[in-house]
Amino acid sequence: MVSRRACTFIILMFVVGLNLRPAMSSVAPLLARLQETAGLSPASAGILTTLPVLFLGLSAPLAPLLAKRIGSERTLSAALLLLACGLILRGLPMSGALFIGSAMAGSAIGIGGTLLPALVKRELPDSADLLTGLYTMALCFGGALGAGLSVPLMQWLGSWQLSLMSWSLLALIALVLWLINIPTTQCTQPSPATSSSLTQLLRKSLTWHVMLFMGIQSSMAYIVFGWLPTLLVYRGYDEAAAGWTMAISIMCQLGSALSAPWLARLTHDQRPALLLVLLSTALGLWMLLIAPLAWKWPGAVLLGIGQGGSFSLALSLLVLRTANSRLAGQLSGLVQGGGYTLAALGPFGVGLMLQAGAEIPHIAWLLIVLIALCCGFALLAGRNRQLDDHNGELVVHRG
Repeated sequence: MVSRRACTFIILMFVVGLNLRPAMSSVAPLLARLQETAGLSPASAGILTTLPVLFLGLSAPLAPLLAKRIGSERTLSAALLLLACGLILRGLPMSGALFIGSAMAGSAIGIGGTLLPALVKRELPDSADLLTGLYTMALCFGGALGAGLSVPLMQWLGSWQLSLMSWSLLALIALVLWLINIPTTQCTQPSPATSSSLTQLLRKSLTWHVMLFMGIQSSMAYIVFGWLPTLLVYRGYDEAAAGWTMAISIMCQLGSALSAPWLARLTHDQRPALLLVLLSTALGLWMLLIAPLAWKWPGAVLLGIGQGGSFSLALSLLVLRTANSRLAGQLSGLVQGGGYTLAALGPFGVGLMLQAGAEIPHIAWLLIVLIALCCGFALLAGRNRQLDDHNGELVVHRG
């Protein structure tokens, strides 16, 4: 029987997860409007879509350090407060506020997103991979809300600034619920073994395999978050239709995000599941950006299934490839830090390609080539291997 504490944690995990994508997905449907009203060039728009991902990656390694200093719960509270402030700032009529607020939101998401897999491993270790699927479903649902409601909110509230700022209310609600239901833990000093294992983790090839898989698949996700509506507008969609196409694609991530860990759990080897979701992503991109427009709905569905499954499996690897919650937290910080920093190159690269006059099919084929490269790292990261430091030395053994 599930305890009351466990139920409360699962609900809070879902509510917090809802907040970790609207900051990015809510900008994409408004990007064409921002380029017109705020005078953003394609390169500047690329920077705007890149900043949250870049700062997400730069801040992720700080999460385990902050958690050791002030506790995981207080760190997550601070991240939610920083997220709310960043979302408010990016809509204020101040020079650079849009960019600074986006960077603040990205930093908050990096810290919160790194802490949650370790908290899941700590609170419910026997079901950590399955709960990671539920957490990923919350991320996808939040992303879909951001993509689908941004244009309607702009129309209802009268400006794109208020539309962007309105997402701070969701972050503040999550912060209040978190503060009420989660007690503050006492700070603990890290042991020498804890400090040294970060360096040891970087020496293990398994860490790099998981990191590079995370980075490339995340780059695809943030290109979709940042640019898919704009690319669809270039193909002839209107703003609202492009935003809803992305929203439907993200909604399709819900099922695969929840089911992919179940599929991966059938065997100790996650390689077949990883390759399946990456193939679905590639087919979805081809249908949306290259195939005739009549294929847009199958393309949106396949892209959603692929991206929801690949991200859910990437997060599941953080708990499946570690023997305890402390290692899961350290691997999460390294993998998400390095992976998201790498992923930040994707949205910026698309902006540069559009600035240089690249055709949409050329961009699509480049993305498909990157997915093929990601398949190589999936074959390495998906093997039945686990990091363990039970005997004081970090080793890799069969799970």
